[in-house]
Amino acid sequence: MSEIHYVTAEGLDKLKAELAQLIAQRPVISKQIAEARDKSDLSENAEYNAAKEAQGLLELKISKLENQEVEIVKKEYN
Repeated sequence: MSEIHYVTAEGLDKLKAELAQLIAQRPVISKQIAEARDKSDLSENAEYNAAKEAQGLLELKISKLENQEVEIVKKEYN
């Protein structure tokens, strides 16, 4: 059973803005990975490892926001 979370319209807008910002970071992370990959041997490339880790964390955050099994109900407060 899903939980119900009540958020204001402003709160919902903030969640949507956060998701859009995270999605916009995907090309940046991909570029960092490509640049690090071109520098040297991947097994000894700390930049590459850091970029891959950042990509994993980014995708986790995006996934949590996109795939929440939580119903968000807007509630206007007067």
